[in-house]
Amino acid sequence: MKNPRVLTEGALMLAIFTVLLLLALYVPLIGTLAFFVLPLPLILFSSKYSLLNSIYVLIGSLGLSFLFGGLVALPVAFMVATTGVVIGWCVKAKVDKMRLFMASSLTLVINIVIGFVFSILLFNVNIIEDSLAESKAAYYSLLEKLGQEPDKRLVESLENSIDLIQTLMPTLFVGIAVVMALLFMLINFPIMKRLGRDVPVFKPFREWKLPKSILWYYLLTLVLSMILQPEKGTYAYTALLNVLYVLQTLMAVQGLSFLYFFAHIKGWSKGILVLITIISIPLLYLVRILGIIDLGFDLRQRLQRKS
Repeated sequence: MKNPRVLTEGALMLAIFTVLLLLALYVPLIGTLAFFVLPLPLILFSSKYSLLNSIYVLIGSLGLSFLFGGLVALPVAFMVATTGVVIGWCVKAKVDKMRLFMASSLTLVINIVIGFVFSILLFNVNIIEDSLAESKAAYYSLLEKLGQEPDKRLVESLENSIDLIQTLMPTLFVGIAVVMALLFMLINFPIMKRLGRDVPVFKPFREWKLPKSILWYYLLTLVLSMILQPEKGTYAYTALLNVLYVLQTLMAVQGLSFLYFFAHIKGWSKGILVLITIISIPLLYLVRILGIIDLGFDLRQRLQRKS
């Protein structure tokens, strides 16, 4: 970082990052927007300068975060700053947007898992279990205030739901990371474009198509779950259930993408697309089947031939 221009721009980006971090931590409402814009200074810097210089700025951002925000600010700063550097490096390397999305999602997953493990080891706090316990206590407290006895079936259903959420914790972490990565890109890329930076462009959602191998993984997981039938609570049960849920979600995305493709072929308006999206939520099972058929039999190509 001997170049004065690099030093000046690095210092400017660090100042912007620190201000945004403090807004994200301590200012309600505005803080939410500030959090999703927080990676922008690191993205802008790392998309322009070398990876080594970006790491220096990353270390500087952590130092300033600790100085102004204390220990609480460090996990947030580390998660967002590392993601910002990864996104910026991918932009500089002209990586296509799907790989960029996967890289940023993976970075966020790793950060979330590290944060979760550290919160248990250092502070003896399990955020997921504590949240579920509070929800359960609130439910029983509400029934008590209403003067009602908890229904056995409802209690059993609640316990099963809590067990399922705990089992699906890895999938939950992946889901959170994917949504965050998507929001980071959707919010920050248009700003970068306005600043004259080149950013990769996603294909339209109707053109999204999963590799056919995903279908085989899905079928293999289904067969394994039926053959092995692992006991609840075992590692095999947890692993199979999480993989199955992730693959089912991917099939649902494939099915929804096909519906958008079909709407485009038919020339339907955006209003109908919004309606399709809303209706598909309670009908995810059917959308998933449609995704499987599209992936297995290439429905899009058949439709294009007919049209």
